[in-house]
Amino acid sequence: MNRFKDKKSALGKECASNVVSKNEIKYPPNSDSIAYKTKKSSTLKKRNWATVVYPESAPENWIELLTLSGVQSAISPLHDKDINPDEHEKKPHWHVILTYGSPTTQNNVKGLCDRIGGVGQIALDSVRGYYRYLTHQDSPEKFQYDVKDIKTLNGFSILDFIELTRTEIIKIKKELLVLINTENFFEYADFIDYLQDKGTDEFLDVGMSNTYFFDKYLTSRRHKAVPIAKVSGSISGLVKEASS
Repeated sequence: MNRFKDKKSALGKECASNVVSKNEIKYPPNSDSIAYKTKKSSTLKKRNWATVVYPESAPENWIELLTLSGVQSAISPLHDKDINPDEHEKKPHWHVILTYGSPTTQNNVKGLCDRIGGVGQIALDSVRGYYRYLTHQDSPEKFQYDVKDIKTLNGFSILDFIELTRTEIIKIKKELLVLINTENFFEYADFIDYLQDKGTDEFLDVGMSNTYFFDKYLTSRRHKAVPIAKVSGSISGLVKEASS
């Protein structure tokens, strides 16, 4: 009987040693599922990671150093309007996504983070989720940063990790129609050139994938913008030419 108790006790200890306690899991702000980090993370291998960079502790050329590393990266707008629960402002910071070509250890990621002044290394389960957190897209109670201010390096594209839903495509189409009117575009080429230069990957993808829709809309705007007097004059000229 005592031997049975000893075996049961030993088994209980063995099982307990394989359980990760809640205290060992560090979640990024606003999520309990998009990332995790354990105490034994030195042996953890993941392809996608994140870190936080503070202006006062990062080298001035940290973005250049990150570019030279060759690691695909996405950098949030500077979060300088975040508020703590006690209503005090948080220190300005950037959230940075790091995407490696293959799974890599936290120790390797830490080496890069140390060079650029990154604080902590968060292993990501969902790049899309953390990418949306770069601008607080799913946290309406927080300050909303502009997605167009996200900076990408070394070929990072969020389209490699997501497929836009129909609802998201419709929303982007609406935003692009507003852009066309705001910038007063009349030619599809000018519209696409603008998106390539200043737009996000999602905006450019929707613009190029819906050529017929946007080209017809731009053509309609162009025809609508022609002054009636000019049209009338052109018609009168054609009538006179035909009568002579």
